[in-house]
Amino acid sequence: MIAFGRFMQSFARACDIKDEQGVTLKSTRAFISPLRYKNKLYLYGVNTQIGYNPEGCYLYIGPGDADITPPGSIILCGGEEYRTERGEKVYKGDSVFYIWAILRKTVEEEEI
Repeated sequence: MIAFGRFMQSFARACDIKDEQGVTLKSTRAFISPLRYKNKLYLYGVNTQIGYNPEGCYLYIGPGDADITPPGSIILCGGEEYRTERGEKVYKGDSVFYIWAILRKTVEEEEI
């Protein structure tokens, strides 16, 4: 069986965890995947100045040493910026094994 760390290195995407000022706190590898209609997270969206944006939710699975559990944490991956809606640490014994979170893609409002 492949160790979790090697699995992440081989198959996960490169991501940067940033603070509110945009400074990179940690570079890591994680899985970010869209949550579809069947996950019942399709009901939420954002009303912007130019109309309704049906932004989707994304599932994040990442290593335990990259804490993104505080709501609003910023994750940059593949040129897209996401913010944590909710996250939890999953433990193996007394240490954090991995972190899962629900992310939303950041939508910037354009000035008209």
